[in-house]
Amino acid sequence: MDLALLRIFQTVADEGSFSRAGQKLFRSQPAISLALKRLEADLGTRLIDRSSRALRLTDAGREVSGYAKQFLALDRKMRVALSDLRELRAGKLTIGANESTALYLLGHVEDFRMRHPRIQVELRRSLSSRIPDAVLDGSLELGAISYDPGDPKLQIYRLYHDRLTFVVSPEHRLAGRVVVGIEELGGETFIAHNVVSPYRARVIETFRRHEVPLNMPIEMPTIETIRRLVQKNLGVAFLPKMCVEQQLETGALREVTVRELGMERTIRLVYPAGRSLSQASQAFLELAGERVPGKGPAKPAPSAV
Repeated sequence: MDLALLRIFQTVADEGSFSRAGQKLFRSQPAISLALKRLEADLGTRLIDRSSRALRLTDAGREVSGYAKQFLALDRKMRVALSDLRELRAGKLTIGANESTALYLLGHVEDFRMRHPRIQVELRRSLSSRIPDAVLDGSLELGAISYDPGDPKLQIYRLYHDRLTFVVSPEHRLAGRVVVGIEELGGETFIAHNVVSPYRARVIETFRRHEVPLNMPIEMPTIETIRRLVQKNLGVAFLPKMCVEQQLETGALREVTVRELGMERTIRLVYPAGRSLSQASQAFLELAGERVPGKGPAKPAPSAV
């Protein structure tokens, strides 16, 4: 059914006159009459009693008028909702992130909410390895990851350049050192993150390649618990620099460079290439990210200090 014909019919019903309806709609009276005939032909019934001088609706006309008011009200509501989405006055943004990348996104979320307070933002905690698939199947709008997924179906935005850092307690024997060799770590107790990641695999491989034992008797589910155990001098750990910057500044933890291990991380936002993004997603990307040319890995950026 043509909504424009319903709008013309309802205007005629409200005005009680073809000529007044024409004036209101900026159409000629013959055009109004033709539109009503088309609507009646579409519905298969007369809507207006043309046997009397005064304009009267038939029973069918009164029934259609009731529905027309509802349809037109919904049309107005829909257009207002779409306008709100376009103007970022409504909507919801869902971003997948693991623990460390979610921590980094907090500043961007704060800025985004200050600019667009009516947009709901949900950071959905996910395993980093599952985020690309969730973005591609549509269950996430954007995904924050710290590795190049190597999938041409994903577009990449670079957010931040970070690195893994070796941290110890201020009471640890290595706390006063600036640089150590990996061979000095064979007797250390490492507190590991029990989530599979490319960085965990690289640490294990580096120790294996240098034939240094990697003792990991403690595994924790979150970076926060690992950090606290290291602060208590119950072990040492490799953690994302951005997750321990505050503790390094206050002296609650000490950073020591491991000569053979320099692992840098680029935090990326990914979304499906070729898929239209919501206005909220586009606004977040404009605020938070620098687009990476092509589909390859991000260009190098200065290291965090």
